[in-house]
Amino acid sequence: MKFAIFGNTYQAKKSSHAVTLFKLLKKQGAKIGMCREFYQFLVSENMDIKADQLFDGDDFTADMVISIGGDGTFLKAARRVGRKGIPILGINTGRLGFLADISPEEMEETFDEIQHGRYSVEERSVLQLICDEKHLQDSPYALNEIAILKRDSSSMISIRTAINGAYLNTYQADGLVIATPTGSTAYSLSVGGPIIVPHSNTIAITSVAPHSLNVRPIVIRDDWEITLDVESRSHNFLVAIDGRSETCKETTQLKIRRADYSIKVVKRFNHIFFDTLRSKMMWGADGRR
Repeated sequence: MKFAIFGNTYQAKKSSHAVTLFKLLKKQGAKIGMCREFYQFLVSENMDIKADQLFDGDDFTADMVISIGGDGTFLKAARRVGRKGIPILGINTGRLGFLADISPEEMEETFDEIQHGRYSVEERSVLQLICDEKHLQDSPYALNEIAILKRDSSSMISIRTAINGAYLNTYQADGLVIATPTGSTAYSLSVGGPIIVPHSNTIAITSVAPHSLNVRPIVIRDDWEITLDVESRSHNFLVAIDGRSETCKETTQLKIRRADYSIKVVKRFNHIFFDTLRSKMMWGADGRR
């Protein structure tokens, strides 16, 4: 197999697991392509790494992509993969790790399973932002969420929201998070959004610090289009696409819909989503026992 590898370029101690990864892949006779930025980072930390090919941006091909880091690293890899349809395996050297859920201790067993075809691939939906702001259209796709947020120094914003042209609500809040099922356990969850099973074909809309107590999250079909018109005293606001924030003028109308492609996520053959909830989130844990 041919692998393309992306990794965390901030924490050398955690990235040292890449040395073990390379040894495993070379032992299996795999071909290794590597993001040039990650390769240079490892070499600068005196790690003995040898790749068959270095690449920049999205100029690569592979049978499988490997992301070694946390969920943030996985999201960056997903942006690079885009429409290529290459499945992504996440090795978790971060903290929680919902997307990157293979621990370094599981690597040898996992790649043995991959070599023998014993793994599954899950299709994950992606959101697309459509607007007139060119700087937002350079990379308008989100695997986790698109968030509309107030600027740090401004008061709350008003977000008029419509679904398929039908008026839903005007949110008076610090922001609004539009999340995929994949993103339901990320930013959306931290502001009170629901946990959504990955293959439910839905989108969650959750407000951030709403001014009214009777505003609650809502889940809609993912083939519906969301239209947002924002008013702000500072006349601008932030749009965060999987954590990448850009300033936007309040006259800009935003449309959010499901993208016409999906991201393929590699899971171990015995992976069960509910097991992940219990292990990662201490789901149902009772400290009184």
